[in-house]
Amino acid sequence: MESMPCRRYDKLTGDEEMLKSELRKSMTDFLKGLSEREKREVEKKLLKNLLSSSLWNDAKTIGVTVSRGFEWNTMPIIESGWEQGKTICVPKCVPKEKKLVFYELSDFGQLEKSYYNLLEPKTEKTRKVEKSKIDLLIVPGLVFDHHGYRIGFGGGYYDRFLADFPNKTLSLAHTSQIREDLPIDSHDIPVQHLITETGKFM
Repeated sequence: MESMPCRRYDKLTGDEEMLKSELRKSMTDFLKGLSEREKREVEKKLLKNLLSSSLWNDAKTIGVTVSRGFEWNTMPIIESGWEQGKTICVPKCVPKEKKLVFYELSDFGQLEKSYYNLLEPKTEKTRKVEKSKIDLLIVPGLVFDHHGYRIGFGGGYYDRFLADFPNKTLSLAHTSQIREDLPIDSHDIPVQHLITETGKFM
C-alpha cells in the first residue's frame, strides 16, 4: 500500500492535538474492548511474527516495557528472550528529567509498581544498561502510521530516548492500530519497523 507524504509540524494546532487525543482514546477503547480470547489470539500471532523475524534473532540485548493490562502482553516476549539466552532490559521512568533509564531484568521478582502505575525495575537489584548496548528496542504505542510515527500515552519519554538511540526499533501493532497518516510534531521520532498479527508491515 502506498503511503501518503508525512506531514510534519513545528507545533501542532489545537485541532491536530485534539485529533491525537481522540485517536489515543479510541484506540485505548478498542484494546480494552477486546475479549480475553481475542486478545490472546492476536498476542500469539504477534509473538510468533516477532520471534521469527531477523530483527529479533540478530539481537542479543533487547529493551522492552512491561505492559499494562490492556496493552499487548510483553511478558511472553521477555520469557522468550530469557529462554534464548538474550539480555532483556526494561525501562524506569525518571519523571523529574522526563527520561527513561533501562536496567537488566533476569526475574519478574525484580519489578515493582512505580510511577504511572507501571511495573519497573528495582534499581538496587538490577544493573543499568547503556542505550548503545540495546540492539533492539520494542517501543509501545497506541496508533501508528505508514512511516512508523506513533501516538503513545502522551509523556514523550520514548521520543526523548529515541532522539539519539543508535540501533534498531520496532513496535507491535494490530492492523487496526495503523493509519495512513498522522499529524506529526517536530520532536516525534518514528520506529523503523512495525510487526502486526499478519506479519512485518514495514
